[in-house]
Parts: sequence; structure tokens; C-alpha cells
Amino acid sequence: MNTFNDTLSRVLYIDVQNKKFWVVVRKELFEKYIGGAGVAIKLLQEECPQGINPLSPENPIIFAVGPLVGAFPLASKTVAMFKSPLTGDLGESHAGGRSAVAIRLAGYGAIVIKNASDMPIYIAIHGNSVFFRDATTLWGMGSSLTAARVMRERETGTGYRSIMRIGRSGENMVSYASVTVETYRHFGRLGLGAVFGSKKLKGIIISGKQTLEVTNKKAYKTLYDQIYKEAVNSKVMQKYHDIGTPINIMNLNNLEALPTRNLQQTTFEYADKISGESIAENYLGKRIACAHCPTACVHLANLREQYSDSKYFYKTTYVGYDFELLYALGTMLGIEKPKDIFILCEKVERYCMDAMSTGVILAWATEMFEKKLISETETEGIAPKFNETEAYLIMIKKIVDGTNDFYRALAKGVVYASEIYGGKDFALANNKNEMPGYHTGPAAHLGFLIGARHSHLCNAGYSLDQTLLMNQDVSPETVIDKLIEEEGFRQILSSIVVCFFARGIYNLELVSKLLAVMNINFSAEDLKRIGKEIHFEKYKFKFREGFSFDKLTIPERLYETKEPTGRINKAYMMKALEYAKKVIIPSGKTN
Repeated sequence: MNTFNDTLSRVLYIDVQNKKFWVVVRKELFEKYIGGAGVAIKLLQEECPQGINPLSPENPIIFAVGPLVGAFPLASKTVAMFKSPLTGDLGESHAGGRSAVAIRLAGYGAIVIKNASDMPIYIAIHGNSVFFRDATTLWGMGSSLTAARVMRERETGTGYRSIMRIGRSGENMVSYASVTVETYRHFGRLGLGAVFGSKKLKGIIISGKQTLEVTNKKAYKTLYDQIYKEAVNSKVMQKYHDIGTPINIMNLNNLEALPTRNLQQTTFEYADKISGESIAENYLGKRIACAHCPTACVHLANLREQYSDSKYFYKTTYVGYDFELLYALGTMLGIEKPKDIFILCEKVERYCMDAMSTGVILAWATEMFEKKLISETETEGIAPKFNETEAYLIMIKKIVDGTNDFYRALAKGVVYASEIYGGKDFALANNKNEMPGYHTGPAAHLGFLIGARHSHLCNAGYSLDQTLLMNQDVSPETVIDKLIEEEGFRQILSSIVVCFFARGIYNLELVSKLLAVMNINFSAEDLKRIGKEIHFEKYKFKFREGFSFDKLTIPERLYETKEPTGRINKAYMMKALEYAKKVIIPSGKTN
């Protein structure tokens, strides 16, 4: 029998319309689904009425953390769930920073935000107290950084708290608006920022000083030291610290798998200039870490800009960068200079937009303009061209402001825009979620298509391409089975909740031991079963909200552009999706 203390199983419900809050102890949820993603999907099923508009007050925001958060290294993520305004079904995003630890120390395992405010507010959660603050003066500010500074100076809890906030893209309900956490971490994908905006919710501050209990302090210390040593001594974790994910720029370029200029190419002639190695040598300003993480994988570049006619007047801004940003705002747009990429990153950061979606959408619009499928009538006089940063900066602002029908269409995603203006064959998205930066073979794209949140983090199909498909002939059915198996495993990681970078450390046998010192008893086999169940609970929600394998489309561009395995063809992809349709079914069970 598992015993979950009341701190973890306490769910804080917040009604922003009536400015009320209450706490319910939900031991039955945490005892069955552990925490994080497992608990969040069940709360979403409970709180989200079927078929509602994602931007309606009825769409809840769920935050959930897990039993290892605050207790072990790299257990520092918060899971957010909601109905996505981008895809129309499951919205799931993870963020690090201090968010997860702050929620745990405030005394909660999950937070449910309901309804919509009639005026701009931010919520301040300080332990058992919840305050609804007037955010009218913060609404509409040009930079979300200013709003964050005001909230930070107004509230207590320095050193313990987490600050989440949206920018103008969220206020204007751009479908891929993000929520920024502690400046350099994000709930980035699937439009959580737009859901915040629909509720007139500018931000959330969370702080607390609760303590966590362990049942066997000696075993706890031994296990803690084991994980810490693996994290700081592992070559994989060292890679994340030294260069970070930008190391993938050269790796993928050498494989001829790096999406470039809207995937018209898979190599970038300027890859060496914007590589992780080159940027670390020439621009890296510092590294920072999420709470309770020894890896420090967050890399910040120094962006030095002249702000006066005098050559001696400069300002220096720290800009976060990783592979996804260098891909979406770099290679996809043909940007050859790191400084120009950083300027685009900083603009996207100020507005709080998903950088991946933004880059893919701008790349599509550029190709549309080149092919004369749109003109300056749609772009309002802008002539987008690959490697022209200034045009993209103007277009980003126009998307956020929604200055005409074309930019309002771009604000709803590349699939929506292509349905109106054409160019579907090169509108790169998976179930309406814009494509991640891997053209490594069929497993990557199948992983994006069938993943519960259509993300490169769902099941790492790109890794399967490189370890298996490049070397041997593998059936479509085997690929799908392996993707589903990996996704089931990752449900456990996102329920305890740990960073996916640590997936090589946190195997199921170790997770079982770690949970035991928290007085939670699951065997490795139990965890494997629970992971599968959580995965299919997500699919039950997706099917309920209209998801269908029959609606999935594969842009022709994927078949046209060379990839390393040479195995992407229609017959292979269709056979794989037909098999996936048979084994992932609405009942939440496997055949």
C-alpha cells in the first residue's frame, strides 16, 4: 500500500472569475498515477468539458509536479496540461526553472485554474494563501520582462519563488504563445500562453517553505549521491553542460539531416558559423541551471547592440539559445550570423512566443512569397527573403498585433494558414504542431505524428533513426512498437517529474528505489504498466476531442527532401500509421 503525504496529494483549485480558491486532497489520483503527467491528464479529463473552444473560460490550466521534485537532482520540471488552441486536442508542456520546487514547497502536488477573469490579473500563491492582484497596468506592455520585474518587486518570497508570465502574444491569443518561467525557461509548445490570455491571466507567482519527508534517510543519502555523481560525471550530461543541445547543429548537418530553408535542404552552408561549438567559443556569456540540477544546461549568449549614433554606446543582453532556436530561427530561415539569430530570439522572448512554431511559420511564408503564392498585399509591403532578419522582425510584430487577415492566419499556425492561402505541400507540421528540427528518417517523423503532444520529446524517433534505421531494414510495425514503448517509459519520467536529459540515469529499477524512500512502493514492472496506462489516458482525451489518425497528413516536402536513411516513402509511412491506428485505440488499451 502506498502512502502519499498530504503535501503531494493536495490539489489547489483556483477560480479566477469569482476570485476564490480551495484545496482538495486527491490521494486516490496520486496513489494510482504517481504525479506530474499522470495526475495532470486525469485532472484535465475531469475539468475540461468535451468539445469546448480552447480559448473559452471552461478550458482549465493544470500544473502538476511529482514525488521526487525537490528531493533528487534533475527532478525539477512542472507539467502543464490544457486543451491546445493550436491543435484542438491535448496541450502538454513542461518547464523547469524553480516552478516545480516552488509548487512543492508551497504545499501542493497540483494546481487547477478554472474560468476567466473579467479584468487582467496575476495570481500570487504564498503557501496556504492565494491573492488575486490587479494586472491592468501590466497588460499590453511591450516586453514581458517589464511585467515580470514589477511582479518580482511587489511580491515576497525571494529565493524560494517562481514567476510565470505571458507577453503580448498570449494577451492577443496567438495560438502558439508560450509562458515564460524565470526568464530563460518556458512552457513553450502548444499555446499555453494563449490560454492564459483568454483568462486575462498575466502571470503567477508561487512560493512556500514546506519540507519534504523521506522514510529512510541513510538510503536517501546513498541514492542522492549516486544520482549526483552520475549527473556530474556522465559524458552525456557533460555534453549538455559544455555545448548543450546546439551540438546537434554540426551533428545533423554532417548527417545531411538538418532542416534548412523550410526543409528545401538538409545541410546549411553556414552551419559552422552558428554551431554550438562556435557560439560557445565566441558568444557564450554564462550557463545557468534549473533548481536542484547540477548540470547547468541553459546557455546564454551575450548580445551586444549599439543603441546610439555614437560607436561607444552599447547595451548587452543575455539571450538564451539551444538547438531548437538555432534550427527554427536560424537554419529554417537561412540566417547565417549568430547575432541575427539572437536578435530574433530576443524578439520572440519579449513577446513570449513558441520559437519553433514561429520559425517554421516564417519559413513557410518566405517560400510562399518566393513562389508568388502570396504578394506584398498579404504581407503589407514586406518582402520576406531567407537570411533577411529585418523583414522577419517586422513580421513577428505583425503576427502578434494581427494587423490583417494574413497575419491573423499566421497567428493560428502554419496548417491553418496553408488551408487559406495554399502551400500545404510544404507546410511543415504534425497534427497542426509545427515541426521540430530533425529530418533524420521515418522514425523521427512518425514519432512527431503519433506522439501524444507531437513533439521531439515524446519518443525520440530521431534517435531510433540513427541507431537502427541507418544500419538495417526495419519494418514500420517495429518502428511504431519501439516508439510506443519509449513513450510509455517517458510517461514515468514526466510523472515523477524529472528532466528528459536524465533519462539515461533514471531507469525504472532506480525510480522504484527512489520512490521507496519517499514511502511510495511500485516495482519496475508496476511502473512500466502505469506508464502505458498514462500514455493511453492521454490518447483517450485526444480521441474525445476529435483527434483521428485519418486526419493526419504528411506534407509532400518530407518525401521530396533527402534524409540519411533513404527510407521515407509513402508506402512505409502509411503502413506505419495504419498499424499505429490499430494499437492506439480510444479505449486506452493495446491490442
